[in-house]
Amino acid sequence: MQHTLSVVIVNYNVKYFLEQALRSVEKAIVGMDAEVWVVDNNSVDGSVSMVQDKFPWVQVIANTENLGFSQANNQAMRLSNSQYVLLLNPDTVVQEDSLKLCVSHMESNPKIGGLGVRMIDGKGKFLLESKRGLPTPQVAFFKMTGLSALFPKSRLFGRYHLKYLSEHETNDVQVLSGAFMMMRSSVLEKVGLLDEDYFMYGEDVDLSYRISLGGYKNVYFAGTTIIHYKGESTKRKTANYVKVFYNAMVLFAKKHYSSSVAGRFAFFIRLAIYLRASAAFCARLAEKIWLPLFDFLLIFIGYLGIAKYWELYHKFVRGYYPSEFFTLHIPIYIGVVMCTVYLWGGYDKPFVARRLFRGTLVGSFALFAMYAFLPKELQFSRAILALGSAWAVGAVFLTRGVAQSLRIGDIRFDHGGRRKVILVGGESENQRIENLLKRGRVNHEVLGWVSASEVRQNGFIGHLEQMSEVLEIYRPDLVIFSGKDVSSSRIMLHMNDFQSKPVQVKIAPEKGETIIGSDSKNLPGELFTLEVNYHLAQVHHLRNKRVFDVLISLVMLPLIPLLICFSGGRKCLNALFSVLIGRNTWVGYQRTGSTASLPKLASPVFEVAQQFKGTEFELDAVMNYARDYSVIDDLRILMSCVFQKTRS
Repeated sequence: MQHTLSVVIVNYNVKYFLEQALRSVEKAIVGMDAEVWVVDNNSVDGSVSMVQDKFPWVQVIANTENLGFSQANNQAMRLSNSQYVLLLNPDTVVQEDSLKLCVSHMESNPKIGGLGVRMIDGKGKFLLESKRGLPTPQVAFFKMTGLSALFPKSRLFGRYHLKYLSEHETNDVQVLSGAFMMMRSSVLEKVGLLDEDYFMYGEDVDLSYRISLGGYKNVYFAGTTIIHYKGESTKRKTANYVKVFYNAMVLFAKKHYSSSVAGRFAFFIRLAIYLRASAAFCARLAEKIWLPLFDFLLIFIGYLGIAKYWELYHKFVRGYYPSEFFTLHIPIYIGVVMCTVYLWGGYDKPFVARRLFRGTLVGSFALFAMYAFLPKELQFSRAILALGSAWAVGAVFLTRGVAQSLRIGDIRFDHGGRRKVILVGGESENQRIENLLKRGRVNHEVLGWVSASEVRQNGFIGHLEQMSEVLEIYRPDLVIFSGKDVSSSRIMLHMNDFQSKPVQVKIAPEKGETIIGSDSKNLPGELFTLEVNYHLAQVHHLRNKRVFDVLISLVMLPLIPLLICFSGGRKCLNALFSVLIGRNTWVGYQRTGSTASLPKLASPVFEVAQQFKGTEFELDAVMNYARDYSVIDDLRILMSCVFQKTRS
């Protein structure tokens, strides 16, 4: 018996997003004759078992390798049996009536072969990839030269993202997004499935074009909205994305255009690859260095002002300090402070105030320690050093505060301590979410509950229709919606309240043990789960571990002549150079079946649980190391292992 709709979701290592997507699909297919397929491309995060345990009604295809987007979707489409097929990304949330409205619109318009919908990111911002034009040589030229960005509403230059068409109006378009692509099965039988020559990117463009060639229309349907957390832009700044995407466009041109046109198109595309890859590299470099550069300039200006003031009002001699003090010594002072800020995670996003403070404080202490060992002729002024260090603390906060207020560079402060949270839902659901936060070890303070109804209830600070006023009065860091008590459509409707506010928005799916959200299409977002949060999964801890490895290796380099003289010295020498180039780490754990879920590390020279090897405490020791890691642990374990080796 033929179903009305088959929903196909291809998954690769996004278990928690997939769970939320399936929860929303489960509600959306109520009253429909539908089947749901999940094709897993060899994920290692337990996605398959999660689907089988929590969604036994879903049909699962578990691949033993990553077959890519096209081939994986085709696997399910060939096995499906329905009038309509929907290709849906796992990082999406559909409204309760989205699928019914889409099917209804297609049934009332027999010439529609494919349909896409209005998509927004995790804070309600419209995603441009919801509606696109065909990448003809002319359209590609306008996009590559930036003319489409300069004249986005132009019907001539703006034909890639079709900005001249309202996002709130249904229109015929040329290209649909593979994140939500509903098609008639009869049309697919005529024009074919996804072209498996495309591994990733371009397959939706190719299929959309073939639907048009088959005599059918592609329609952007504005009658419903879905959330697409990551969006097309997640990896747009990476050189690899640029190469893969534009090579897909070359493949499209060779397939659908004449050889002469395809040749010219391929030339421009390859030129674009180099230009965009260079631009992507420069953009990423600028994104990484602009804040340290501003920090350096602001701290240097402060030091300069302090030194000049000290010359005039304490030394009473203009030009008392030599030029090398300003051109060499002050930059070195600043460099020491900025290095400690970096090592303490002061440049990791979101910015945590305590890391910034600790980094500058440790840097100041390091400066004074180094200063004490300098020759007298190089000890220019402790007072300037003290005042400059105090200024550095204020300067790093000032830079970020100004950038945040001016909305430059996606600066957002996370105090790293208590999050001020507002929960939106009924009493029982809000209590469940509070328990999730506690069990997930999220340091938080619940400011209050907002009722999902239109009437304010006792014990609640307001109801959903008062959300804008609640945000203004309470100024929370985080708002969590109950996926059970608040429909997806109402959540999306109220997302406009958050676009201009520095507040995160997350959804707690019904029956789920995760809280998911993302601030924009460019960010993967933050995930709260009941699983252990490992220190070794955090960037600044991994960086500190690597710095420790390099420093220990450098300290051991002068000992090479001695090492060669001792038995086992050659082995130690090999380990030293392997650690130095990053192939090994001094302290760590081996990746086995029992530790497969732990953060990945390089192979260790010394194992964390060496003393517990083969005992019941071995796994506990490894788990505790990964969860509570600090550089002190590596130093302690390294010294213990070296001591045992020398004794034996």
